[in-house]
Amino acid sequence: MTLDIKKISIPTHPGIYLMKDSDSKIIYIGKAKNLKNRVRSYFARNQNYKTQKLVEKIADIEFVLTDNESEAFLLESNMIKQYRPIFNIELKDQQRYTYLRITNEKYPRLLVARRTRSGKFLGDGKVYGPFTSGSSKLLSIGSLRKSFKIRICKTLPKKACLEYHLGNCEAPCEFAQAKTDYQKHVLDLESILKGKNLDMFTKNLELEMKQASDSLQFERAREIKDTLQRLGSLKTRQKMESTTGSDEEYFGVVLQDQTAQIMTFKKINGVIRDSNKYSFDLVGDNSFSNFLYQYYTTNQIPPFILVNEMPENHTLLEKMFSKTAGFAVSIITPKSGKRKEMLDLILKNIEMIQASGTEPGLMELKEKLELKTIPKIIECFDISNHGTAYAVGSMSRFVNGRPDKSGYRKFKIKTIRGQDDFAMINEIVKRRYFRLDNENAQMPDLVLIDGGKGQLGAAVSALESMAIRIPCASLAKQNEEVYLPDKKEPVIIPRQNQSLKILQFARDEAHRFGVAYNRSLRMTKGKSS
Repeated sequence: MTLDIKKISIPTHPGIYLMKDSDSKIIYIGKAKNLKNRVRSYFARNQNYKTQKLVEKIADIEFVLTDNESEAFLLESNMIKQYRPIFNIELKDQQRYTYLRITNEKYPRLLVARRTRSGKFLGDGKVYGPFTSGSSKLLSIGSLRKSFKIRICKTLPKKACLEYHLGNCEAPCEFAQAKTDYQKHVLDLESILKGKNLDMFTKNLELEMKQASDSLQFERAREIKDTLQRLGSLKTRQKMESTTGSDEEYFGVVLQDQTAQIMTFKKINGVIRDSNKYSFDLVGDNSFSNFLYQYYTTNQIPPFILVNEMPENHTLLEKMFSKTAGFAVSIITPKSGKRKEMLDLILKNIEMIQASGTEPGLMELKEKLELKTIPKIIECFDISNHGTAYAVGSMSRFVNGRPDKSGYRKFKIKTIRGQDDFAMINEIVKRRYFRLDNENAQMPDLVLIDGGKGQLGAAVSALESMAIRIPCASLAKQNEEVYLPDKKEPVIIPRQNQSLKILQFARDEAHRFGVAYNRSLRMTKGKSS
């Protein structure tokens, strides 16, 4: 039942709103200059399908006031990271960068810097980074610690421990000279973590790696090699910081069918170094502006951000990015020249992806379900029961991740009496693909069943009886688990992932279509009796 918005007192101040479902779980977080105007707009007519699905689940709304829009931006971003609502934008690489921490102790240790979901660092001391590809753990327990004789004990012992005898620590717990030298070791380590004196340190490590290999200490040699590779991120960052004026990042964004498709190119010293693709649903306040803010909470901010469409609140974004980066940041929409050509190239790439049907959610679905081909055509089956007298089957058809309503089908159950969902699924699947097989018509890339392992087994049995091979899966509504024929345990897809949303959309459409057909039959029967 949809929340009656007229019964809620909504402030007119700036701030954020937290939409909750019937279990008091936060499902969406948004921000607004005027909370009352923005929240009421969700309950207006003519909303897109995905916003309608959000509104249907809202049971309560909580508000947090802020002094201005800038504070609302920051609070919204932190709250999204903390609660991870299923309808909000959440980038897949939120944890792409990790950090190291030198503790604030008499004899400091080197640790991985842990963070809360809101991005706040835990513990005291100095934090260094970011380091890419999860390198911090290897750095903290590997060659850096050993090279600089940094202790690993949680509490300082009274006498030298095994680490001293292994040559990894000079034992400041026991020896006076070690106590004197320890601070110098920490200063040298800090210098490396800041990206200084790397060349000399790297050469020493390379020599040590050769010596370890020559003496058949292969584990030690491999450990040093791993450290050398990860020190490359420090060198890159040092180089970037010395030439930040020439660094740029390009964002091409295309809005289509209630979804935003984004591709990025990162240009460092005139060379494209990285490219990524993202997509998110255009639900509520999900926007390009929000995407950019979330993106730069975990990625290094360049001086120039090039976009094909200027995001809303771009002036506010520039101010916040500049404050965070420590230098002026400009968001630019180029009208001509090399920069315009670069953005045109990105848009051509997005168009090519869309034209080929490789919607990112479908690519992800192929990987998650271990399919041989991209599931461009999905047909989803559902049974709609209303007592023993009224039972019908329905099928939705999705092409390239979108409804193909001309391909929807409805079925009167012909061979089953009573409420036997498994047998009914078996019947309608058999009828559907027996006909397609006889007509040599195009088969789907994936058959999806609304239900659990029982319903899935009934569909697989129907196909096997006709010697028809089509990949099958089922989606269990209670926990949104995906079952596959050859796997005992279900596949769990994060609720914010586009691949799961495609399956949910197909399932919801099959259910809606079946309920409508069932209702029409009952109404017709009622009028005739």
